[in-house]
Amino acid sequence: MWLALAFLSATLLGFYDSFKKKSLDGNAVIPVLFLNTLFSSLIFLPFIIGSAMGHTLDGTIFHVASGGWNEHQYIMLKSLIVLSSWIFGYFGMKHLPLTIVGPINATRPVMVLVGAFIVFGERLNLYQWIGVALAVASFFMLSRSGKKEGIDFKHDRWIYFIVLSALLGAVSGLYDKYLMAPTACGGVGLDRMMVQSWYNIYQCFMMGIMLLVLWLPKRSQTTPLRWHWSIIFISVFLSAADFVYFYALSIPGAMISIVSMVRRGSVIVSFLFGAMLLHEKNLKSKFIDLALVLLGMLFLYIGSH
Repeated sequence: MWLALAFLSATLLGFYDSFKKKSLDGNAVIPVLFLNTLFSSLIFLPFIIGSAMGHTLDGTIFHVASGGWNEHQYIMLKSLIVLSSWIFGYFGMKHLPLTIVGPINATRPVMVLVGAFIVFGERLNLYQWIGVALAVASFFMLSRSGKKEGIDFKHDRWIYFIVLSALLGAVSGLYDKYLMAPTACGGVGLDRMMVQSWYNIYQCFMMGIMLLVLWLPKRSQTTPLRWHWSIIFISVFLSAADFVYFYALSIPGAMISIVSMVRRGSVIVSFLFGAMLLHEKNLKSKFIDLALVLLGMLFLYIGSH
């Protein structure tokens, strides 16, 4: 069940990335990101109010558990991690082809694995090492594909933005499992709907401050905000993808390493979007890079079993 949900989350996440790229095309990043957090908050606000004011949602998958400062401080930290990842990711995606951003983001499971190896001293088996090697090789091949479009991976700041976004996303993935793991297993034991609902609310307030301080005073001197309906679809598909993702993690026996790897399969959807609708270039060489990433993920999956 949780594996099927992971595949569904990956599909929804692919559409989220695609609509995000469409929304950022020639648009101001900060207000688009603020609107994303605002619409996502509005989606979950009825569940928060309904859970607090009555018993209609009790026992359903939409019920939001209540909690005090002890619980909310963990959620606020998650909001900060995710929002930092999004800020770097949004700016990077605006200035780079989707067919390059997608494969880089798909290496997040490798970052999680290497992080566990460095920080926690976990040992990798042969299949996992092969997966890591393939991911590294795909990154270098992707840099060669980027050069054909004038993108220098060593000196392009937007590449660094995407890499930082992926690293912070990997940190967020590890933190998610910690938040929702039972206290008996060393986790915090938070309710999944509480995490998803409130971290959107906190992000909206954080982005509201950034909008007021950084963008509004200089809006006449920077890229203007242009409304497009795809901005709403960012929030809809992201909220649905995260809802399915958190639900999958809450199922007993769900493995964060496998769920994270499957979710990165979203790159297939976004790659097809970039190729068929945005008509991006050098697709043949990029497809080989993507195939290496997916092959690396397959080896990680085998190694995890």
